[in-house]
Amino acid sequence: MDEIESGSFFREPPMREWPETIRLVSWNVNRGYQLTRIIEYLASSSADLILLQETDINARRTHLHNIPREIARALRMNYVFGREFEELGQGERTCPAFHGQTTLSRFSLSRSRLLRFHRQSTFWYPRWFIPRLQSLQRRHGARMALVSEITIGGRTLVLYNAHLESRGNDELRSDQLSEMLSEASSDSRRAQVIVAGDFNFDVSRGPAATLIAGMQLDSPFVRLGGRATTRNCRLSRGSAIDWILTDKTLSAISPAIDSSINPSDHFPLTLDIHMKGD
Repeated sequence: MDEIESGSFFREPPMREWPETIRLVSWNVNRGYQLTRIIEYLASSSADLILLQETDINARRTHLHNIPREIARALRMNYVFGREFEELGQGERTCPAFHGQTTLSRFSLSRSRLLRFHRQSTFWYPRWFIPRLQSLQRRHGARMALVSEITIGGRTLVLYNAHLESRGNDELRSDQLSEMLSEASSDSRRAQVIVAGDFNFDVSRGPAATLIAGMQLDSPFVRLGGRATTRNCRLSRGSAIDWILTDKTLSAISPAIDSSINPSDHFPLTLDIHMKGD
């Protein structure tokens, strides 16, 4: 499989101008274990843009489904999947399993690419003394952001769908965030930018918050006062680790964390973005 898979189930004519407001959902869907309930929620959200993290293709744990394609088909949307890892304990010799980010849209997606971060944890690497069991999650690949563009009426929006490292420390995650935001800042000279995903740490304070402010990005979910985006479990309390950052030329409206939804160990984040005008 190529590093990027794309497809379209959107059957309406291409839009000639941006709608006044677009609805964005960003959500770590925990591989897609509860696919039916995930689709039901996304369908009810009336989202124009959906950025998903932790989506599987051909993995035994998710019944060999192509999670990105099945969601796109059910929602009748365009989609792009970016391969983060080959899951060595989940596939077959002739049918490998993959894991990564998926961006879905009611608008045409173009110029999709992967930004693989220079600094990575070595935790996931296969080693001769570690069995390739499903539970041990040995992998080939690297943490990354899936970058896609939407251009309508000469106006371009660049989407960064990110999954930062869950292992390692906040210094490593800050380096990955810095690399991504530096590239996003370069994109912002010609386009408007949205950065969203599972950052695996709290970016509302400390060096990360300073970095975001310096890059002229708005962090609308800071206004919710550090509400958890993951649910409590036996080993840990919920924490604020999922975020949506927007170009300050965009107007972010009504940020919300839907903690009533439980098909995943993360909650979906929703945001309305005002697009009309300059």
